[in-house]
Amino acid sequence: MAKAQFAAETSGRGEWVRQPNRFTDRITADGSSGWPVEPGRYRLVVSLACPWAHRSVIVRRLLGLEDVLSLGVVDPIRDERGWRFTLDPQGRDPVTGIEFLSEAYLAADPEFQGRYTVPAVLDVAERRVVTNDYPQLTLDLSTEWARYHRAGAPELYPERLRDEIDEVNAAVYADVNNGVYRCGFATSQRAYEQAYERLFARLDQLSERLAGQRYLVGDTITEADVRLFTTLVRFDAVYHGHFKCNRQKLSELPVLWAYARDLFQTPGFGDTVDFDHIKRHYYATHHQLNPTGIVPLGPDPSAWHTPHGREALGGRPFGDGTPPA
Repeated sequence: MAKAQFAAETSGRGEWVRQPNRFTDRITADGSSGWPVEPGRYRLVVSLACPWAHRSVIVRRLLGLEDVLSLGVVDPIRDERGWRFTLDPQGRDPVTGIEFLSEAYLAADPEFQGRYTVPAVLDVAERRVVTNDYPQLTLDLSTEWARYHRAGAPELYPERLRDEIDEVNAAVYADVNNGVYRCGFATSQRAYEQAYERLFARLDQLSERLAGQRYLVGDTITEADVRLFTTLVRFDAVYHGHFKCNRQKLSELPVLWAYARDLFQTPGFGDTVDFDHIKRHYYATHHQLNPTGIVPLGPDPSAWHTPHGREALGGRPFGDGTPPA
């Protein structure tokens, strides 16, 4: 991401203002959107470093959509041209043949001038972006793609709990998911301090909520847990130092640390985390925050495998379903 693009997302008060999602078409079961759910038609392109993309990787795995929706992984290091397929042979995505995600963006809109963001779902044949609307994407994987869920897939967005899940997600997004970015990319002291206070006030509130219940909503894993987890798992590795979210480390917040380890040790969560990609992306591409590009060696990831004790609160991770293979 170029430095100028960061500047374009900063308000006059020095506040980080996230770029809106440009492509918001939905892929629907009945095809009424013009994009019907079809096995093999689409490709999910992600960076393993990105928390917004990580959500879709977790949900895809929990629901067993691997054989229906293929996955492309970009290099965690971007240059001025954006996300690159340099992890693949000849530096091209093996399914679509493109070298840069920007090609799929410009195929959908030749006038597009924003950031080329992940996750993005591409139409394979047309090699163009269908959607980069990450909040709706994972909800649609749970609902519109239900016909192709694996046997025993969990209900991540149950209808009876949707209002509560939506309410929790909205607060977590504003103060935590996006809040860490509002700290990290603030360009004024006041904007940084306001984001910092909101972030830790929300983390304290979440600690209180989770002190007596294993999961955020109900007694099983839901979309709300997925969305909080992808920020928490990056907290000590990058947000605490790199983004100045340093009142405490996650490992110094007993309830949230145990909660995050519980999820990490649940199939579909920890096995989708790549700390190498996470650290290299943040420290090596945000040059205005880390001009030397030095990537820290710590923290020790083995702590994620230590006992968490959350089983004592009850709950059933997958409800009446089963863990992914």
